[in-house]
Amino acid sequence: MDKKLLIIVQARMRSTRLPGKVMMPILGQTLLSRMIERLQMVKHRATILVATSLDPMDDAIENETALLGLPCFRGSENNLLERHYQAALLHKAHVVLKIPSDCPLIDPAAIDEVLGFYLAHADKYDYVSNLHPATWPDGNDVEVMSIDCLAKAYWEAGKPLELEHTTPYIWENPDDFRIGNVVWETGLDYSMSHRFTIDYEADYEFIKRVFEELYPINPQFSCGDILNLLEQKPEIYQINAAYAGVNWYRNHLDELKTITAEQTRDVSTENGKS
Repeated sequence: MDKKLLIIVQARMRSTRLPGKVMMPILGQTLLSRMIERLQMVKHRATILVATSLDPMDDAIENETALLGLPCFRGSENNLLERHYQAALLHKAHVVLKIPSDCPLIDPAAIDEVLGFYLAHADKYDYVSNLHPATWPDGNDVEVMSIDCLAKAYWEAGKPLELEHTTPYIWENPDDFRIGNVVWETGLDYSMSHRFTIDYEADYEFIKRVFEELYPINPQFSCGDILNLLEQKPEIYQINAAYAGVNWYRNHLDELKTITAEQTRDVSTENGKS
């Protein structure tokens, strides 16, 4: 039986630091639309679904998703694990890919590489990502899991961070799950030095500039193309360089067993901001 692959893009309007970021304009389209465009370049055949909350503010996301011709699932605002699991059940998925909506520059090749590895070794792994440890530039986040793996996490997880961030219960319990990781084939580690994700206004300016520079030349630009651009025009890299390495881990170092302080940075420490 062919496995049904479901890519779940989690999105909401009530972003704490940059509200409405997924609807911000990039070359005449929303950031969400530009990201979906990149996901549709993935070579593996998969259904793409946008999972948002029942908050009325997220009606805008449901409407945008409809315009893009994609299914939209609406569920819990804060329990992302439940939202992913219920969406996967509804769509009868066998394999679930978790892709956050704050990764509009994600390289489709990264998704194909991680997914391809998982499918080739599905009898050996419950969960495969490129995040534990991370090596790709931040914003190329790919997590692949079986529906049974997601179900086990759904029924057993209980900590707020496990529910909010969907997968920590899995990768924090390597004795209970068969976990694999795919490293960047370059042999480099840019996970703490290069930031292609969006959480701050500077991130938006960076992403917008990258699209303006590369998209008109080649809509299917790669991670390598972005890195070449940053080498040629280092002023673009500097736009959000102060936030490189800043991620949600920093707020939970006392709770996470498999994450060290070297895998995150504090905004206040690095940028002189609170």
